[in-house]
Amino acid sequence: MNRTQFLSSLLAMGSINTFSGFKSFTDDLIYTGSVMPTLFIGHGSPMNGIEDNEFSRTWSAMAKEIPTPKAVLVVSAHWMTRGTQITAMESPKTIHDFGGFPRELFEVQYPAKGDPILAKETQKLIKSTHVELDHDWGLDHGTWTIIRHMYPKANIPILQLSIDSGQNMTYHYDLARELADLRQKGVLIVGSGNIVHNLRMLDWGKLNAPNYAFDWAKQINQKMKDLILNNEHERLVKYESLGREALMAIPTPEHYIPLLYVLGLKGKNEKIRFFNDMAVGGSLTMTSVKIG
Repeated sequence: MNRTQFLSSLLAMGSINTFSGFKSFTDDLIYTGSVMPTLFIGHGSPMNGIEDNEFSRTWSAMAKEIPTPKAVLVVSAHWMTRGTQITAMESPKTIHDFGGFPRELFEVQYPAKGDPILAKETQKLIKSTHVELDHDWGLDHGTWTIIRHMYPKANIPILQLSIDSGQNMTYHYDLARELADLRQKGVLIVGSGNIVHNLRMLDWGKLNAPNYAFDWAKQINQKMKDLILNNEHERLVKYESLGREALMAIPTPEHYIPLLYVLGLKGKNEKIRFFNDMAVGGSLTMTSVKIG
């Protein structure tokens, strides 16, 4: 896959200046049930976006299991920026940010609407940094390959929050906590990446072997799951200290960081459930997490 390039053109919009202003904007987002869950989803290959397989079927089933959201906010491994940005356009484009795949994949369009008002609300919620309102990005494959299976009618607004590549892991975990109010307004927050993601070590000859993982990948994936279940978030934030297996699983952090956003949103007594807990090609895991 080709690495996406940093955005160079940003258009700033106004923001809401008081909490009462935030409330007035979110009156139409009031959610009358329990707090929306939050999901970390291992997205794997872009081909999962068009294939009917165990992963995509589980995504579809998950959408039926959880309440229907008012909007979806995705932190995707494939939108790395300088500074933090949020999509704020009315109609985000479908981005085909990969190469070497069949034409059918490049022809996919996912015509979900955006939500500029919610983008401004989210901008104001985040106090730790300035969030730019973006009008150039759209929905990259870390988002639409999953969400089109969950909401095939494209009738729910979708936004993306970028990952600031210049910040450390603690920054991302702490920033996530500032988004917690959105869950109470019916917004589904999704982190899209992979816990184990080492494409250089992928065994291409074993891609179709069911749940095939190298020993080190099995070990670190299980260790990560145990830490998640035990709420040992500080150790997960400082993943480099977990040993050689962690560094092999996370040679670069962009696919791991979305997990930290989901962990940062976890409430004290919320339940944790794993799904799609399988490996692909030895050095990639699709392990996903539902919180709430």
